[in-house]
Amino acid sequence: MTVTVLVPDDDGLTALSELPGVHAVRYKWGQPLPREAVQAEVLIPGAHRATDELFDQLPNLRLIQLLSAGAEDWIGTVPDGVLLSTCRGAHGGSTAEWVIAALLSLYRELPLYTADQAVGRWQRRTSDTLQGKRILIVGAGDLGQQLRRRIEPFDTKVSMVGLSARDGVHAVSELRGLLGSHDVVVLMVPLTSRTRGMADAGFFAAMQDGAILVNAARGAVVNTDALVEELKLERIRAVLDVTDPEPLPEGHPLWTSPGAIVYPHIGGAVHGTRKRSYAVVAAEIARYAGGELPHNLVHGEY
Repeated sequence: MTVTVLVPDDDGLTALSELPGVHAVRYKWGQPLPREAVQAEVLIPGAHRATDELFDQLPNLRLIQLLSAGAEDWIGTVPDGVLLSTCRGAHGGSTAEWVIAALLSLYRELPLYTADQAVGRWQRRTSDTLQGKRILIVGAGDLGQQLRRRIEPFDTKVSMVGLSARDGVHAVSELRGLLGSHDVVVLMVPLTSRTRGMADAGFFAAMQDGAILVNAARGAVVNTDALVEELKLERIRAVLDVTDPEPLPEGHPLWTSPGAIVYPHIGGAVHGTRKRSYAVVAAEIARYAGGELPHNLVHGEY
């Protein structure tokens, strides 16, 4: 039996070309789906979004395989009987790199030296260090584990929080009690009903003086208004790869909030991302074609 898969680009055709029992069919965004769509069991959405019109054209759809680790645009909209699998595992390494790079830049005050060079000024400074910092990673999935593996060699002390307690991981019910004993709090959770707005005024108030909040998750995990108000106190700092709203509009108070550093969602924006994504996708589709469940099925947990 052959499984027909709709793919949004030539990279997808190449990645799936040698999978046994898989027939990859190219489609183009903004154009009618090819005639093979009526047989398609698997859709890799590309730029498509969940709509009744789309699903009506796919009567045999059984699996939606995303190219992203985030599934918030699809959860709750997928028809009954259709599986939803993410690309978890493809982007964790590059996102972890960004977190470490952002923290090193902040602690070692690297932007000051770039500014000095621009005007030909030689000025040494004594800075802070990442060594010895206590890091709280909120989210114990692939992203969190990738960060832990990379940041512990900097002689940091890492704690992790997940949905439930297990070896080396605290339960989310313990989170508020942990915030006050960590220098850095890194958000690496998916956006779900459980995590939307979890970093609120009470969350920030529980963080210790001088702590740094890093959002490498989704913008809406943080209550933006509450963060802006907290930053006015100049008690904590925030490094944000994602914001709510996103893109952050001109004139938004986050741009000029004391202690805020805003990046334009670049954590996973590195060369080779597409290739790594399709490696995960190919493995998931191979499992499905072989009669197994994909490993990255979305259950709404973190």
